[in-house]
Amino acid sequence: MSDYILVLYYSRSGNCAALAEEIARGIQSRGGIEARVRTVPPVAAQTEQTLPEIPTEGPIYCDLDDVEHCAGLILGSPTRFGNMAAPLKFFVEQLGPLWASGSLIDKPCAVFTSSSSLHGGQESTLLSMLLPLMHLGMIPVGIPYSNSELTTTQTGGTPYGASNLASDTGGMLSKEEIALAQALGKRVASIAQKLAA
Repeated sequence: MSDYILVLYYSRSGNCAALAEEIARGIQSRGGIEARVRTVPPVAAQTEQTLPEIPTEGPIYCDLDDVEHCAGLILGSPTRFGNMAAPLKFFVEQLGPLWASGSLIDKPCAVFTSSSSLHGGQESTLLSMLLPLMHLGMIPVGIPYSNSELTTTQTGGTPYGASNLASDTGGMLSKEEIALAQALGKRVASIAQKLAA
């Protein structure tokens, strides 16, 4: 088994980046498996190409090797009209070689998102992000209601994946959002380890 779960996200305002860090904490809490946090570059909408600047600091950009050799994949994006943001979608559309090789078949996957309004398309974004992962042969993992925060949250959090309601928290994650993000990371790590055993 590979020794890491890939947490791959795009974040413009920092909310998805904050969720990614909490998910990584959940993965690390499981023990025996690492969290590899990666992002994708922005894209130029006019040309649908990634922008050339590679930052000298900040999150590391993902490459196909990171995806191919992961034990599981957790994908995150802010909502964009009920769908993932263009930079992440552009990256996901480059995974054809991994689809052809079958290298992601039977690995667990999960998703997370953030929106600025309560009904900002969180659940449709999460569900639509799962579609390409299922085409890659991955096994979707959600958050079960045994996590009590799903019934108490007044901000983000769904059974389809971790989420954040950015408008009510001023960019900070609520305690329920943190707990659910960590629970998702821990669950994906646990399932990856069980599948490899």
